[in-house]
Amino acid sequence: MPAPASSANTAFVLVHGAWHGAWCWRRVLPPLRAAGVEAHAVTLTGVGERTHLMDPDIDLNTHIQDVIGLIEAEELQRVVLVGHSYGGIVITGVADRLQRERPGLLVHLVYLDAVTPHPGESWSSQHTPETRQARIDAAAPSGGVSFPPPDASVFGLTGADRDWVNRRQWPQPLAVYLHPLDFDAARVAALPRTFIDCTSPALPTIAVMRQRVRSEPGWQVIEMATGHDPMVSEPEALATLLLGVQGQPV
Repeated sequence: MPAPASSANTAFVLVHGAWHGAWCWRRVLPPLRAAGVEAHAVTLTGVGERTHLMDPDIDLNTHIQDVIGLIEAEELQRVVLVGHSYGGIVITGVADRLQRERPGLLVHLVYLDAVTPHPGESWSSQHTPETRQARIDAAAPSGGVSFPPPDASVFGLTGADRDWVNRRQWPQPLAVYLHPLDFDAARVAALPRTFIDCTSPALPTIAVMRQRVRSEPGWQVIEMATGHDPMVSEPEALATLLLGVQGQPV
């Protein structure tokens, strides 16, 4: 794989959140590509069209490698990495590894209403004990392997959009919910980072992250007046925001 070159075109790599798959970016990819940028959406192991690979051994390392595998297979050279919701912890792990192994490859991290972990935290770390236990309990019918999705209305979706997402959601591997991520915070923070805060309605489980990015240095925060799944509810507006941050320092 060739070394990153500053003259290479920017490529977006879109990482979905829990229960989703690459399918959720279907409305965002065309406007990104129409603007002349390369864009790819990855499906993480165990969900979407990869649900047949569900396994109790799927953990954060599996999903981190899914993203790195796509970047390597496509020989991407200047990557804006976008993580939605749970995907925020995934792109943090990807950034930590690639900043160490391939400095210069990543040019911007975008956290789309996403988890912004501190070292040693898991996706579940900032959830209430009640939420955490409810998800563990919900995994019991699968033998503790996966837990089912909520109704898409919790993401602020209604009507045909809600139905479209509900038909496509799959249970999420439980281990990725509990697995802590160890990483070098300074290494990740060396990259430009943008947090897109979806405010209407705001998803309660992202509340800590909204506060965190406003209290810590190095974050650009952009608000969108839409629900937690803007790739479904406001794809054109989201594409415009992403194009505005591509590869640019904050």
